Amino acid sequence: MDLVKQPQRYNEELKDKKIEDIINNDGYIKYYIFENQEYNSINFLNLDFQYCKFKNVCIQNTKLEKTTFINTVFEECNFSNNSFYECTFIRCRFNNCKISGCNLSENILNNVSFIETNANYINFSMSNIQDTLFENLPMKNSSFQEVKIKNVHFKDVDLRQSQFFKSSLKGIDLSNNNIEGIAVSIEDIKGAIIDQYQVLDLVYLIGVKIK
Repeated sequence: MDLVKQPQRYNEELKDKKIEDIINNDGYIKYYIFENQEYNSINFLNLDFQYCKFKNVCIQNTKLEKTTFINTVFEECNFSNNSFYECTFIRCRFNNCKISGCNLSENILNNVSFIETNANYINFSMSNIQDTLFENLPMKNSSFQEVKIKNVHFKDVDLRQSQFFKSSLKGIDLSNNNIEGIAVSIEDIKGAIIDQYQVLDLVYLIGVKIK
C-alpha cells in the first residue's frame, strides 16, 4: 500500500543547483532537484523544502535542525549517521537510501514511506509517527522510545534487537517481520498482531523458558 503522494512537479531548469546557492532569506526552497551532490559538515537550520527531489545526494557529518520536508522524494541518498533534530517530514518518500545510524529524535513523520532503505541503528525516540510505511528494509537495533505510533505499517522489515519503550504497538501488524530479540514490554506489545511463530520471540515477557 502506497501511502505517499508524489510531488506535483519540478522545475527542470533548477536541476543540480546547490542548496547554498538557492536558499532565500526565509529558508524556503520549492520545486528544486538536487542530484549527484555531496555536503559535508554543514548545518541545515530552519529550512523548508517543498516539492523537492534529492537523488544520489550524500550528506555527511551534518546536523539538520528544525527543517521541514513536504512532498519531497529521496532516492539513492546517503544520510548515514546524521542528526535530524526536531525535523518534520510530511508526504515524503525514501527509496533505496542509507539512513543507518541517523538520529531522528523528536521528529514528526506524517505520510512517509521508507522503501528498500538501510535504516539499521536508527533512533526515533520521542517522535510522532503517523500514516507511515516501512517496507523491505533492514532496521536492526533501531530505537523507538516514547514514540507516538499511529497507523504505521511494517512489511518485510528486519527489526531484530530493536527497542520499543513506552511506545504502544496496539493494532500494529508485525506478523511478516523479523522481531527476533526485540526488546518490548508487555504493555507496549499488547494489542499488536503477530503470527504463531513469533510467540517464541516474546515468551521471555512472561518469564518462562522453552525446553
